[in-house]
Amino acid sequence: MTLRFGIVGPGKVAQVHADALARIPGARLAAVAGRNETRAAALAAPRGARVDPSLETMIERGGVDAVILCTPHPLHAGQGIAAARARLHVVVEKPMALEPADGERMIAAAAANGVVLSVISQRRWYEPVRRVKDAIDGGRIGAPVLASVDVLGWRGPEYFAMDAWRGTSAGEGGGVLVNQAVHQLDLVTWLLGAAVEVDGWVANVNHPEIEVEDSAVAIVRFAGGALATIMASNSQRPGLYARIHVHGTSGASVGVETDGGSVFVAGLSLPSVPRNDLWTIPGEDDRPEAWLEADRAGLSGVDIASHYHELQLRDVVDAIRDGRPPAVTGQDGLRAVDLMAGIYRAAREGGRVRLPDRGIR
Repeated sequence: MTLRFGIVGPGKVAQVHADALARIPGARLAAVAGRNETRAAALAAPRGARVDPSLETMIERGGVDAVILCTPHPLHAGQGIAAARARLHVVVEKPMALEPADGERMIAAAAANGVVLSVISQRRWYEPVRRVKDAIDGGRIGAPVLASVDVLGWRGPEYFAMDAWRGTSAGEGGGVLVNQAVHQLDLVTWLLGAAVEVDGWVANVNHPEIEVEDSAVAIVRFAGGALATIMASNSQRPGLYARIHVHGTSGASVGVETDGGSVFVAGLSLPSVPRNDLWTIPGEDDRPEAWLEADRAGLSGVDIASHYHELQLRDVVDAIRDGRPPAVTGQDGLRAVDLMAGIYRAAREGGRVRLPDRGIR
């Protein structure tokens, strides 16, 4: 049976999902919902999909089995809950929600209605990220005890002018933490487990035209005892990089540069080829150069903008068919939300805060 997907929010990242779906056997785009009918029609027409004015209409008309939410961040929770209650599987772009309580409600709605809930975290499928994950899980650096997350990019006025919601508190729900660094927040919780304590600060360094932060710094303690620093900013012109480095009790270190320059903008720029930029495991320290060459060869002729979304959506399709959890669950997405919201809370309250203990590590 072909799984029929509906995309809600026909913006730039929706094009990435539509391109990815077109390459997955047994899945197709059946409907596109959005208030901008011109944008929705431009996405739907080439793929033979219908156009709906809203998620509510999409649900009423039927003919879809799953939805992909590509709407502004503050809408994710309400739309995800509504779709789950209509017994539609839910794929939601990052972050799944702005507040942990909303993420919890999304997870509960999916569980109560027996549907899959997955949060887009396509960088987990990057080959260099998986090497870091395998090295940590395999004990090849001992226990992970220290980490650094650095996201140093640039977003200019033209970026915020593309859509009215960008750079606003009501429309975006936050700045660099919500929109760009959330990718790396997801990865660091995947690599180190749940964060349990955080202190943090946010600032607007050189973007007076927006309402939200362009920079953030945090110190984090994880359930397993690891400590990490996080520095995220959209104020470096030109953008520098986004990377995660993890150091273990053996003295060995591993790392990945997920983005060279600024984090890419869907529909406007292409992702860089990720690379293992730090690797000191004895006997393996000469491998990163060969890995980079192999990764570049493997991506030759591939639409890198949608390739990793495709890998995650393939997993979602298989999870729906097999009746199993997806590789990235709602609980996984909630870890990143806990950390993101914790940094904002620490910044507001002016001190260290505890994060929810969910019994997951």
